[in-house]
Amino acid sequence: MFPGARAHRDSSAYVVVGAPLDASTTFQPGTRFGPRRVRHFAESFDDYDHHTGQHFTDLDVADHGDIGPTDDTEEYLDFLRGTLEDVREEGAIPVTIGGEHTVTVAGVRAVDPDVFVCLDAHLDLRESYANNPLSHATVTHHALSVADEAIVLGARTGSENEWDRASETDVTVVPPAEVADWEPPAAVRERRTYLSVDIDAADPGFAPGTGTLEPFGLDPAEMHDAVRAVAPHAAGFDVVEVNDGDDGQAATLAAKLLRAFVFAHAAGE
Repeated sequence: MFPGARAHRDSSAYVVVGAPLDASTTFQPGTRFGPRRVRHFAESFDDYDHHTGQHFTDLDVADHGDIGPTDDTEEYLDFLRGTLEDVREEGAIPVTIGGEHTVTVAGVRAVDPDVFVCLDAHLDLRESYANNPLSHATVTHHALSVADEAIVLGARTGSENEWDRASETDVTVVPPAEVADWEPPAAVRERRTYLSVDIDAADPGFAPGTGTLEPFGLDPAEMHDAVRAVAPHAAGFDVVEVNDGDDGQAATLAAKLLRAFVFAHAAGE
């Protein structure tokens, strides 16, 4: 149970869903432990948020629990999508804890956004990776089959083909050095938006517990500000790619960003 959440979904404003998929991790596996670790390392947080003057326990957050993965990733994503669609039909905001970044595909399909915003070290614009079209390296590519545009905050690596794809008009890449000054454009403020946080957007010095570490990344304060800026305009959220490869730094940051999303969305900042 995510600390401060309740077990039943009735009349909830936000529903946490764990998605411990660990099928296509290509370097350091362990994202199957992500939901458990994020919940665990959130236990020490104060209920009160001084940025918004709210208490987490007052915000009608429920925890659906984890949806265990199957051997068939497409089948799993379909089932996860159905759960997240049920959450939306109940009038709540789906908040997913990964699991590898591939679970975002289910979130995007469920929310059907116009704009996909992602904090990520990687462009994830490959059509397939290692002959797998449902790889964690293909998430932004899949998001663009639903959304009209994608904004990737903190991206600093990708293949040559990915950078070529990122130069097209439906993709905006905000490099790490420019994220601190970035503000959500009109498209994010005025249209349906989905927000995804790949924890590897952080510099690995801050969040080493992730699968594919990439130096020269964002600091936690920059990620916090970006999440709080987008949250009021988002119809769905996830935080992904936390594994068990550190002492809790990545999970702690992920849990704090999840709470920041809920606080900022509820406050309508």
